Amino acid sequence: MAEHIHPIFERLVSRVERERFLAQRSCTVWLTGLSGSGKSTIAQHLERRLFDRGFFAQVLDGDNIRTGLNSNLGFSPEDRMENIRRIAEVARLYTQSGIIAICSFISPTRAMRAMARRIVGPADFVEVFVDTPLELCEQRDVKGLYARARRGEIKGFTGIDAPYEAPEQPEVHLPTEGHSVEESVEMLLQHLLPRIQPL
Repeated sequence: MAEHIHPIFERLVSRVERERFLAQRSCTVWLTGLSGSGKSTIAQHLERRLFDRGFFAQVLDGDNIRTGLNSNLGFSPEDRMENIRRIAEVARLYTQSGIIAICSFISPTRAMRAMARRIVGPADFVEVFVDTPLELCEQRDVKGLYARARRGEIKGFTGIDAPYEAPEQPEVHLPTEGHSVEESVEMLLQHLLPRIQPL
């Protein structure tokens, strides 16, 4: 059926016009890290800091995506890849609309994140490694997921019986141990500001 689809992007308001209207340059900020690493908290604080500075950003987070858009997906390797594919497509639409997309997803493999980068577009993709040791993530375990995984109640849990492949060359590396949320967000914000300021 794909041959019957005719994109109309060239007839829509252009990205440049949208960015000019919003007084910003858009991109996709992709936060990756273990469950409990602080990705969602950093994403939420970053969104607020950007908003307070007059930027228009939107957080896409695993919990809200899986209760809506991706509610039909499980946690098999194939479903996890499809989860990331759909999210990247949404992030691309946001970015093309002049919005700063902040994506907070474990996205445990390099192949997943490489696919997301291809979909969004390498020039628009900012990979952020929220680097928190597994022991610290387990100590936090606010949802009790690590404890359940250790008891064998959850199979294929990243960091326990499924691998996490840390980024090798992320645009931003945030080692969170010994740093407050505010410090981590400030480090990320200082990296982003030069690329999102209007030309």
